[in-house]
Amino acid sequence: MPPPVDIVKVAIEWPGANAQLIEMDQKRALSSIIREVCDGWSLSGSEQFALRYADGPQLYITEQSRSEIKNGTILRLAISPARAARQLLERIQSHGIDARLEALKELAKLSADPTFAAEFINMEGIGTLARLVESGTHFGEMLAFTLTAFLELMDHGIVSWDLISLSFIKQIAGYVNQPMVDVSILQRSLAILESMVLNSHSLYHRVAQEITVGQLIGHLSNQEIQTYAIALINALFLKAPEDRRQEMASTLAQKHLRSIILNHVIRGNRPIKAEMAHQLYVLQVLTFNLLEERMMTKMDPNDQAQRDIIFELRRIAFDGENDPTGTEKRKAMYTKDYKMLGFTNHVNPAMDFTQTPPGMLALDNMLYLAKVHQDTYIRIVLENSSREDKHECPFGRCAIELTRMLCEILQVGELPNEGCNDYHPMFFTHDRAWEEFFCVCIQLLNKTWKEMRATAEDFNKVMQVVREQITRALAMKPSSLDQLKNKLRGLNYSEILRLRQSERMSQDDFQSPPIIELRERIQPEILELIKQQRLNRLCEGSCFRKLGNRRRQEKFWFCRLSLNHKVLHYGDLDESPQGEVPFELLSDKIPVSDIKSVVTGKECPHMKEKSALKQNKEVLELAFSVLYDPDETLNFVAPNKYEYCIWTDGLCALLGREMGSDLTRSDLDTLISMEMKLRLLDLENITIPEAPPPVPKEPSSYNFTYNYS
Repeated sequence: MPPPVDIVKVAIEWPGANAQLIEMDQKRALSSIIREVCDGWSLSGSEQFALRYADGPQLYITEQSRSEIKNGTILRLAISPARAARQLLERIQSHGIDARLEALKELAKLSADPTFAAEFINMEGIGTLARLVESGTHFGEMLAFTLTAFLELMDHGIVSWDLISLSFIKQIAGYVNQPMVDVSILQRSLAILESMVLNSHSLYHRVAQEITVGQLIGHLSNQEIQTYAIALINALFLKAPEDRRQEMASTLAQKHLRSIILNHVIRGNRPIKAEMAHQLYVLQVLTFNLLEERMMTKMDPNDQAQRDIIFELRRIAFDGENDPTGTEKRKAMYTKDYKMLGFTNHVNPAMDFTQTPPGMLALDNMLYLAKVHQDTYIRIVLENSSREDKHECPFGRCAIELTRMLCEILQVGELPNEGCNDYHPMFFTHDRAWEEFFCVCIQLLNKTWKEMRATAEDFNKVMQVVREQITRALAMKPSSLDQLKNKLRGLNYSEILRLRQSERMSQDDFQSPPIIELRERIQPEILELIKQQRLNRLCEGSCFRKLGNRRRQEKFWFCRLSLNHKVLHYGDLDESPQGEVPFELLSDKIPVSDIKSVVTGKECPHMKEKSALKQNKEVLELAFSVLYDPDETLNFVAPNKYEYCIWTDGLCALLGREMGSDLTRSDLDTLISMEMKLRLLDLENITIPEAPPPVPKEPSSYNFTYNYS
């Protein structure tokens, strides 16, 4: 007979005593259980004690969190959070340096516990820590532990950052500005300033007055603090008023931020970790978002300065120094030239730039090409304007549409996604990366137009091919603009057609009834192979991160399936593992027989509480939860789409349900196509000897001729 669902068997430890093995009734008050445990060791004053986990983060157990206790968990009897907070508060204010250091060290560890944090904050503990920092008398390890505890306590969101004093900000900023400061102190100081900027509008202005971008850039040569420095730069960039962002961007350019990041981070001698990749992605997004104003600005046809830009484009292309003197002749010639430039409105091309996006950004791109890459610009314009076979590529229309497309591909104007690491190294190799990217792509468009022998009616088809060429090339993560050009050279129109045909083979090339029947026979076998692969991956396990207020100091946990496919083992980790994690290090487990279902996205309990902001969109797409008896959940956020598909498919396979991810469909099509090719090739290689006329027999489902090449 199975044990009652409300009973969990646990071991409880106490220093210097034998552990107690008890059956904990989850319906019984926690205070009553603690009193019974204290009586077992003859300890008086049970209200001064509490239970904590013995392993992992060693969090306190409360009435709210006790449901997470599993059978076999090892607990520890400890002094209560209130008593611990009171004792530590007294010790950190003592005169003994050694005692104070030990107290701050313990406080830094305990402050991550929300139950302890609430008690310590209620005793004005944060104010005490702030005064210790403001006094300027703490240095080295003592200061590092103080700052760590302060940051952990503030991250619980119990106290508003707006309550932080100006003297505290100045002291923290002073650590950042000092030339010789311990790395651990510098890391925590940068992290505190970042949190101030992100969590308080008023503190942004105070921090911006105390910290200069130049001082932060100076820290990028130190690999231990690069991530913290870029994170603070991003926070200042993100929270700056719109009128200040362009000014800040100019300062960053003058201080050579891009080249410093390229040389010391991207091309440094250390691999780029996930958090650094995220910060580089955020910086890339914020930099491109500076284009949003021009992208959303319509051209004013009556603005002479704006119209002069169009005149300049015409002049550079056709060298119009000897314009006719007559107004009518000049107007007629301009109309002809604007038509050759490929504008839709030949009479008043300013009207082509009244649609947003891309607005004036398209005109900026065209002018950059005409001035910086003048030979390329003139060649493209004259090459197409001289053609009379309806195959001319309209430069103006193409440049406008291409600018709109690039804005969509690079998501100009969108907020950074919380879990995204999709930065492109090549955008850090040039001060005018956006404009140079456009110049490469407009040449690609012109080349593809010729390869397709397109006419005006094919405009949208050409743009679709160009979009595919660009997105495929970007997915290869070229490290420079020259490497991008090489990637695009290999993705000519013929190659795109070949790739499309290859990807459609299972859908388009194998639709005859015999092939469909062959596919249906092969499919169960291939599905079983995929199922086994997914389950094997679950047995290897994966590392997941716990999203917090501060991604950089995120926590990790690992989950893997037992080799007999009967138990899910999981547990917390201090850092991301480099390989497989042994089952012995994973303290928690869920019997597969207890799993009721797997839910994804908005159906996940941990996603229902999330806000619907853009930065949570990607997290939502990577979220899934295991629901198991009795009404418990294990919540996941996959590190990427691949791991998401592997785990959701594997869990569905484990429960005997259909695997329905995009990855499974893709793998199924690919493997079936490969198997069919092999079988069809075997059929083609069969030599049929001469034989007498066959005896009539039942028709075979494989009486077909297939010429495979």
